[in-house]
Amino acid sequence: MKRIKEACLEQTIHFLLNENLCHNAALSAVKAEVEAYKMSLKKKEIRHRIVSEETMEDGSVILKLKRQYNAYAVGDYMS
Repeated sequence: MKRIKEACLEQTIHFLLNENLCHNAALSAVKAEVEAYKMSLKKKEIRHRIVSEETMEDGSVILKLKRQYNAYAVGDYMS
């Protein structure tokens, strides 16, 4: 029998601009979407660590993070 003792996800999320909006509105929407995602992690009490947040030339955002998988312990993954 085996059991998972610790687990963590490493994610790279690309928040893209909405092509149906003007550029300024799309930039605002991306910033709001990134902040909403960060707040949802906090609200759901998901342990996480943002490794990097990079704004690309077009205004889109690439967020690299490590986050808790389900309710498993994260051990030293967050270090």
